[in-house]
Formats: sequence, structure tokens, C-alpha cells
Amino acid sequence: MIILSDKCDFTISTRTMSKIGIIIKREYLTRVRNKTFILSTFLLPIMMILFIFGSVFFAIHSREKQNIAVVNDPGFYASALRSDSELVSFAFRKDVDSMNFKEKGFDAVLYLPTDPTDRNFKLISKKQVGLESKGKIESQLNKAIENRLLLENGISRAMLDSVSSMSEHAVSLKNIVTDRSGDAKNANVGLAYGIGFGSGILIYITMFIFGAMVMRGVAEEKMNRIAEVIVSSCKPFELMLGKIIGIAGVGLTQFMLWILLILLLSTGIQLFIPHETWIHVQQMQQIQQPIPGGGGTDLAFKLLEAKTHLTTGVNWTLIILLFMFYFLGGYLFYASLFAAIGSVINEDPQEAQSLMLPITMPIIFGFIILTSSLNNPNSPVAVWASIIPFTSPIVMMGRIPFGVPDTVPYWQLALSMLMLIGGFLFTTWFAGKVYRIGILMYGKRSSWKEMIKWAFRRS
Repeated sequence: MIILSDKCDFTISTRTMSKIGIIIKREYLTRVRNKTFILSTFLLPIMMILFIFGSVFFAIHSREKQNIAVVNDPGFYASALRSDSELVSFAFRKDVDSMNFKEKGFDAVLYLPTDPTDRNFKLISKKQVGLESKGKIESQLNKAIENRLLLENGISRAMLDSVSSMSEHAVSLKNIVTDRSGDAKNANVGLAYGIGFGSGILIYITMFIFGAMVMRGVAEEKMNRIAEVIVSSCKPFELMLGKIIGIAGVGLTQFMLWILLILLLSTGIQLFIPHETWIHVQQMQQIQQPIPGGGGTDLAFKLLEAKTHLTTGVNWTLIILLFMFYFLGGYLFYASLFAAIGSVINEDPQEAQSLMLPITMPIIFGFIILTSSLNNPNSPVAVWASIIPFTSPIVMMGRIPFGVPDTVPYWQLALSMLMLIGGFLFTTWFAGKVYRIGILMYGKRSSWKEMIKWAFRRS
């Protein structure tokens, strides 16, 4: 009897796996052959490459040089203000004023106070001067006042010019990171930033896309009464698990194609970029400062820096393996919850939105924390957000490129992975209990309170 029972259990298990396999195959092939899948697979890499190189291109070619006429020089600004080949050029003229500077070929006129102690300067122009150019002018004026004060305190002009020429690019800071064994390696913050942001935002996007895909698929089958036919030959939990795994396969396939296409497109575009453009990129990376509205360009420079230093001390094997784990873990964690929502909603779209809010908010918070953790990956918020399963897939992938175990100790990584696995098992169990009831329920609005009651109700 025991042997017979064992054989019976094995037969049931094999039959169950066969049914799940059929559902997985159906979900995978149906979506891979879809036109939307094909278009999104090719369009997203193109949009990402256009964002990176487009931001850099417009940042370089949108810089307008300002020709400024300087009047009322009290005697020391002419030798101190230096024209910049990229942004600002100064010309000291006596025949230019606020009425005729445009006819004289200048973009603005700068009025200097005759009193050396006066700090009120006026820049008159026909249109507003850009923030970067304005900052350059202020920097030059401050430098001129500083030089005047040094000259008045006994520093000779020759010594001042010598110090200025030596100090302009005197410092080159290289960050060397040492581990516990004493081994040293170069740190590349820009590369870590680019990899961390790229990994985090890809997981963020795919959790929304494929989670919503699971929810829509379940809801459509419920509305079309297809689920009633399917559950007559398999259990609701088998249907849910097969659907989740099948769509996960679609996500992995699309992900691999994205990575391949991004590498091919970025390499191809760089072959057509002139050498002078790369020189401009390096110069702008050196002077780039966080300014209002400059976040997108700054991000593009960091991603471009990551692309041009792909082999600089990066453990790509570890990053790719952990990326696959957190991608799958995050997807499975949230996809089961999206499936549970899809099983209880009806034709009212507002019902779906209200039920999705508690799920989407942690994903959005994870992305917000990611942007701050890239600048401070060891902050308490970043550490705990990379451990809690609701945000760990996004935030942990933003911290890992900065170094394991330098920035992310092994205990934090292990705890994060274990909690994500435990969270996935819990959400799958929870969603299975809700799915079993909700998939066959019609015409009744459900709430999270009722769904929790279904999950903990004794069978």
C-alpha cells in the first residue's frame, strides 16, 4: 500500500507539472509572438540610446558663447577677467553702452562699479543669460576681486600669474579602495552610478510592465470566462503559477535582447561620433555641476562614462548573477500580487486602480530611494531598503556596483536574498489563496480586507 501510495503521489505530481508546463508554454508563445512584444523589444533600447547620446549632444551644441562688453573698468578688471573659449568672452570697450551694444556685435554689456569696495554689478542684455554663463561671469568677477586683494597685500603680478597657471589643473584625485586583506583597487564612482541606476530602473520598469501584464491576462481570462474552462482541467493555483512563470520567461527573453541591442547600438553610434565630440564630453564631465534642470544631462554623462569604462575593475559575473536573481525575485514577489488583483477585479477600471495602489507605492518608493542611495549607498535608509523585500530588488541593485563586500557586506546581501525568497513564498501562498476564490467570483467588488480574510480562512 505504501508503494502504491508513493506511485500515486508521483503520478499526480508529474501530471501537475505537465499541466503547469502547458500553461507556461501557452503564456510564453502567445506573448512572444505578439506585435507589442516585438515593438517594445526594439523601441526601448533605441529610446535609451537616444536619451544618453541625445542628452550629451544637445548639452554640447546648446552652449551659446556670450560676447560681453565691459565698461567702467576701475583699473584692475582688464588684467583679471579671462575669456573662456566655450562660454564667455570679455572685451573692454569705451564706445559701448546699454543702447548700442547689440549693434556693436555684443550679447550683453557688463557695468563695473567704480568703487572697488562696491559689489553691485549690472549685466544688461536683450535676452536672459543662461545659468551656466551667469555662473561663469560671477566666478570670473570673484577671481578678479581676489587677485586685487592679493596684489594690494604684496603679492606680485608675476607670482600671481604663475600660481594661477599651476593651480588651474593641479589636482587629479584618484580614489583607491582597500579591502580587509589590504588589497587596493581603483574606485570608479561614475561607472558604479551608471550600472546601479541602469540596473535599478530596468527592474523598476519591468516590474510594472510584466506585473501589469499578469494582472491584465488574469482579468481578461476571467471576464471572457476562459478561466472557468481552464480550471475545470487544472487547479487555480496551477493556472496562476504557470501564468507567472510563463510571463517571467517572456521578461528574461526581452531582457537579454535589450542588453544585446543596447550594446550593439551604443557601439555602432560611437563609431560615427567625431573625435572632437568626445573631447567636449570629457571637458563637460570635468566641469559638470548639479544645476536646476541639469539632472537628465548629468545622468547621461554618468551612463556614458559607464559605457566607456566597461572593463575598469568591475566584477561583471557577480553583477549579472545578482541582477538575474533580483530581477526574478522582484518579479515573482510582485507578479503573484498582481495576479491576485486580476482575479478579483471586474470590468470597472477604478476598482483595479484602487487595489493596485498598495502594490505600486512600494515600487515607486524603491525608485525614489534608489536615486538617493546612488549618492550615499551606505546610508541607513539605503541599507534597510535594500533588505526589505518590497524595495530590495531596486535599491540593492543600486548599491551592488559600488562593491561587494566593500559597500554591501556579505551579511546584508545574504539577508536581503533570504528575505526576498521568503517574501516570494509568502506572496505566492497569499495570492494562491486569493486566486482560488477570486477567479470564479463575478459581480462583487472586493477589497484588500476581504482578500486577507480569504487568505487566512481555514479550508
